[in-house]
Amino acid sequence: MTIHYYTVTWDQLHRDSRALAWRLMDLPPFRGIVAITRGGMIPAAIVARELDVRLIETVCVVTYQDETIGVPEVTKLPAAAGDGTGFLIVDDLVDTGATAQIVRGLLPAAHFATLYAKPAGRPLVDSFITEVSQDTWILFPWDTEPQFAVPLARRPRDASTGG
Repeated sequence: MTIHYYTVTWDQLHRDSRALAWRLMDLPPFRGIVAITRGGMIPAAIVARELDVRLIETVCVVTYQDETIGVPEVTKLPAAAGDGTGFLIVDDLVDTGATAQIVRGLLPAAHFATLYAKPAGRPLVDSFITEVSQDTWILFPWDTEPQFAVPLARRPRDASTGG
């Protein structure tokens, strides 16, 4: 399977986080937000600002090590959120749904929102902004750094993609 990369800039992340907040405006006000760390922390901060929510909690779930998906491990529970009633869960991405299943189990009454959703995890979230294919690896701005890129004309051509 060929992996495709989708680069998200800081500007795009901010626009998508605001778009998510806009989509959530028609719902009853949230008492608090639970950010899934680490990827959900920055989108959660932007959504919290836009929705004027001051109570922010975290749930820490370790799923990825670099580009490898492992077995999710909860390292911190969201104590202030109870069963999730009145809370919004925010994450950057739902991928396979492994993390989402765990967090849904912890906070069954919460509304779950992500910026990006892949088909395998999409049924587990209530709101999202952009769907990407399952074979897409999203490069978030906190995982990348600006560097020189070789011009396309000087790169080896990949016969499988025509590029």
